[in-house]
Amino acid sequence: MNKVKPREANNPTAVDVTDLILHDIQTGVLAPGSWLKQIDLEQRYQCTRPEVRRALDRLAQRRLVEHVPNRGYHVYEPDGRQASEVSEIRILLEAGVAGKIAANASELDVEALRDLASRFDTLILEGTPIELYEANLAFHHRLLSLCGNKELVNLVTEIRQRTSSAPVSQWKTRARIEQSSREHHQMIDAVAAGDGATLKEAIARHIRQD
Repeated sequence: MNKVKPREANNPTAVDVTDLILHDIQTGVLAPGSWLKQIDLEQRYQCTRPEVRRALDRLAQRRLVEHVPNRGYHVYEPDGRQASEVSEIRILLEAGVAGKIAANASELDVEALRDLASRFDTLILEGTPIELYEANLAFHHRLLSLCGNKELVNLVTEIRQRTSSAPVSQWKTRARIEQSSREHHQMIDAVAAGDGATLKEAIARHIRQD
């Protein structure tokens, strides 16, 4: 593994090793199923063994990393059942607050959502899979934040991480990416119209990738 930029040990705002490993899992640098040797992680992130161990334990608690006794840690590899069940949980949470999102959104909020959706559209043609993945996360985070419940937003963020092990796995085909783009705009139109029922249907369809 290539080294990442060394952290500044005395900098209180330095990125936590947990976040560095998480980023590399989500972007596919650390692939699902790959074993995580602590000495390699120390060198890659320029940190200490206790920092690596604490980070791996935190990620194991969040089911992003699995600890196998007497063998070590590896990146969690979700199965089809888990992905389906996580999608259903997301639908319950995200579609469940569609009415609040539609009621709370201002014209500035709608404009911000359109800008984020447009960036996603541009990246379909010009961006990398990682950039597209991050643009999609930014759109959904902004949309969901309009519900006004920060704890729900944080919970959904954690749940998404359980199945988003790499950006390239989120969309199986180019057609599905383009369909996701159209669904973003459908959700925005529903928000702009204050139509919570239509937004709820659009969110559920989008998550299921029907």
